[in-house]
Amino acid sequence: MSGENNKKDKRRFAGALGQGITHFFLILWAIIVIFPFYWMILTSFKSYASYNSEYVPKLYTLSPTVQNYLSAFTEVPLGRYFLNSVIFTVLTTAIMLVVITLAAYAFARMKFAGKNLVFTIFLSLMMIPNELVIITNFITITDLNLRNTFTGLVLPSVTSVFYIYLLKENFEQVPEELYKAAIVDGTSDFKYLIDVMIPVCRPTMVTITILKVIECWNSYVWPRLITDNSKYFLVSNGIQEIRENGFGRENIPAMMAAVVSVSVPLIVLFFIFRKQIMAGVSRGGTKG
Repeated sequence: MSGENNKKDKRRFAGALGQGITHFFLILWAIIVIFPFYWMILTSFKSYASYNSEYVPKLYTLSPTVQNYLSAFTEVPLGRYFLNSVIFTVLTTAIMLVVITLAAYAFARMKFAGKNLVFTIFLSLMMIPNELVIITNFITITDLNLRNTFTGLVLPSVTSVFYIYLLKENFEQVPEELYKAAIVDGTSDFKYLIDVMIPVCRPTMVTITILKVIECWNSYVWPRLITDNSKYFLVSNGIQEIRENGFGRENIPAMMAAVVSVSVPLIVLFFIFRKQIMAGVSRGGTKG
């Protein structure tokens, strides 16, 4: 009995040791990931004089100030960049939801010739490098004289093959019997989509909406390419403009305040809807 107890004790010790090592590395990795955000926020509350007087960077400040945030919204047009990003994000997300919902429903429920072939071609588009798509979109938008317009910003982002695929898989989990019963009762496909499919698949719809909002808010390459008028700059391009022509190269604390102001909405959004994001992704990736 003592030998068996010793073996059990050894296994418990090994298990506890393994968990301790795992937790140590997880905590270490969390610190590595979180530290840049902490440093960004800390710097944003340091005054310009105190920041420049630190020959050795300090991990704290004894005299925090909000002047940097006031400068970020008064000395540069950060408020206008915010408004442009809100308009771009709302328009793009709303139009995309309509497009991908109709497309996903067509692939999931409707029957037409060549459906599987068309969907396969759709999926193959995900293999095309994004740089090639950007070049094509740039030429198209330029030929249509839509540069420096919200239309030119929004149009290339109103659909997504990945989101169509994710929503299609989710739609297909709804029992076929519901659809047949609805058709027998005289329900149209559109009414069935609105009254049944969308409410049932709401977690995935919420997930797609949040991910698209984050994608639009962080969009940089396309807005930078298609707009050279600061009137249409988004927050991502606005931050670059502030760094190059504003106070960014000299007043680092004010620059960090602008970056924090841009980052906070997405961080808050993620923490509020993180459960819905996880639930939507897991639901969309599980069949049956």
